[in-house]
Amino acid sequence: MASNAQRRDITRDRIVKAAASLLREQGPTAVTTRRVAQDAGLQPPALYRLFQDKDALLDAAAEHVFAEHVASKQTVAPSDDPLEDLRAGWNTQIGFGLANPYVYGLLFDPARARDTPAQAKGVRILAERVHRVAAAGRLRVSEERAVNLIRSAGTGTVHTLLTLPPEQSDPHLADAAFDAIARAILADETAVPTQDPAAVVAAFRTLLPELPSLTKAEAALLDEWLQR
Repeated sequence: MASNAQRRDITRDRIVKAAASLLREQGPTAVTTRRVAQDAGLQPPALYRLFQDKDALLDAAAEHVFAEHVASKQTVAPSDDPLEDLRAGWNTQIGFGLANPYVYGLLFDPARARDTPAQAKGVRILAERVHRVAAAGRLRVSEERAVNLIRSAGTGTVHTLLTLPPEQSDPHLADAAFDAIARAILADETAVPTQDPAAVVAAFRTLLPELPSLTKAEAALLDEWLQR
């Protein structure tokens, strides 16, 4: 027999999935207590016991959709080309935003900013891809700056494409945006160019965890110097 906690989790899952489906297809205004309860096969009071208000339910629904997206990204094995993997990740993220405008709007609305588990996991996946680029000697800025530049450019690109009138739609805007970011963060050569100190530093920072002769404190201090 299921415990009270298990029954509560099952009920919450039914509610969130019903709300997520309505959010994706019809937008936040469709996520009403009555409609969600009906689609979940529950009575409205069940929602009130689990969610403080509609905003909390919308946050949970958006997180659910984004978590599924992030989980699908984790199933993609890395290729031998970290740059192509970085571009593929960009295209996947842009595609998600365009296919889920209501969800994307909730997740990246500054007024509703949430540090959700799925968003944090998505950032870690991006950081891992950027790290592979740095390890290949192709990064000319710090990994942290590269991640932030890619995130900000991606959010802006999706927002722009979603708000452009149909007659002004630019199918090549996302590719152009990625190319602009690539020029800003990538070194031109396939190996670390000695004439580009920033690329050398970015590549060397990726090796710090693998240097056995350094203590954790020494590695942290060296990393701080390299960032400067």
